[in-house]
Amino acid sequence: MSAKPLSTDQLAKLGTIDSPTIANIIELFKVRSRIADYTSYLIKALYPKLPPAVGYAITGEYRTGYPSTTEDGYGALADFIESGAAIDGPLFAVIQDLDDTPRAAVYGDIVASSLQRFGCVGLLSNGAGRDLEQVEALNFPCFASSVIVSHGDCHFENIGQTVTVAGLKVRPGDLLHGDGNGVIKIPHNIAAGVAAMADDFLAAENDVLAYLKRDDATPAGLGKMHTALKQRLTELSKKAQALIEQ
Repeated sequence: MSAKPLSTDQLAKLGTIDSPTIANIIELFKVRSRIADYTSYLIKALYPKLPPAVGYAITGEYRTGYPSTTEDGYGALADFIESGAAIDGPLFAVIQDLDDTPRAAVYGDIVASSLQRFGCVGLLSNGAGRDLEQVEALNFPCFASSVIVSHGDCHFENIGQTVTVAGLKVRPGDLLHGDGNGVIKIPHNIAAGVAAMADDFLAAENDVLAYLKRDDATPAGLGKMHTALKQRLTELSKKAQALIEQ
């Protein structure tokens, strides 16, 4: 983490914004490609109606299809949670399933309950989940590739390294935002700026949406609104770039 952690208010602000809007606001800063640092179609939100989750990544590599050489099963879960002890803020568990095709579930109600109890606000994995009803009752957002009934030969292979889940490379401490649309990484040097720019960006988009609800709306009028929106976003982009932390 190269920038200071966000304040409670800044994190709360990000938690009120959907992830596509987060992606749009990030574009204003022009710090990365528009097709980078978000999850692909290979994972989905298993509980898409839950509100956004925002937290700092703790990472691990996992297997479910091969027996563990240490035979500790869930024993390393405590170590995985402890790996985030130095992070000042909510945690977002990111678990890469090393099996080419998921063989069993990476998480169920015990794993989800344990993560939530000790500071995690969500879980992302390219592996599978299970215990859907029990975990949904926890209001704990989970993003996974599939659902499989058994936990198999579950165990952590490694903890605390860079992982890649559904095309998203995640390092420990990365700031993640996830909701029913997917998970996106927010660069540390613009994270405070993303929170600060949210209201201005939403206001710009809402002007177009409000126009579309008018009885006298026309395609020509819509074109003018889009032109005005483009100009407004250009100005917002200049404002956003001035907020980049060096």
